[in-house]
Amino acid sequence: MIDPRRDRALYRQLADLLRDQINQGDLAPGSQLPSESSLAQTYGLARPAVRQAIALLRSEGLITTSRGYGTRVRDEIERRPLELPAGASAIVRMPSEPERAALDIDDGVPVIEIRMPDGRSAVHPGDRVFLLRP
Repeated sequence: MIDPRRDRALYRQLADLLRDQINQGDLAPGSQLPSESSLAQTYGLARPAVRQAIALLRSEGLITTSRGYGTRVRDEIERRPLELPAGASAIVRMPSEPERAALDIDDGVPVIEIRMPDGRSAVHPGDRVFLLRP
């Protein structure tokens, strides 16, 4: 439960509780989270603390929020293999806003940038690929 006497911020405590429910399967992929007001009432928090907890989980890529649909646990995405060519390097970073839009990436999802020896590079959504070495 949430304890206001702890040295951990209230919104972080709520995020921890929700994260645990997601990781344990109590909140399954695709399931809707309770509303902000419901969470605030259930845990005795102010709505700004609930909003901060939701924002934190969204930045971690665990949940998505969309108008008219509310806040949902992010669906699991099947990953495809991506072979890393000889001499290439891979960098994991957060995408720019144009990259996020072009690749249709949720908040909190990194990209994998593959840099080829000839200077070319390609960017892939970090939640949709896994790297293979030849």
